[in-house]
Amino acid sequence: MSDVRHVLVLPDRDAAEEAAEALRERFGVDEEPHLVRDALAGEDDAEDAQWLLVLRDEQERLDPAELDAFAGEWEGWREEP
Repeated sequence: MSDVRHVLVLPDRDAAEEAAEALRERFGVDEEPHLVRDALAGEDDAEDAQWLLVLRDEQERLDPAELDAFAGEWEGWREEP
């Protein structure tokens, strides 16, 4: 098995939580995506932080282009490894 991971960068916690729920519905993701707060350098306020959704894709069944378009629905993007 490979250790493929996808990282979606989203503008705020609400967007990240909504996207996490939608991932299960749209892509059939069984494993809960891992949400991570990515504070910008020098920023202390959670409102100024980006949120990351980290997805494991060991079977490499998720299309990176589809994930990028999906993240774009929340004004986010898929980070290239």
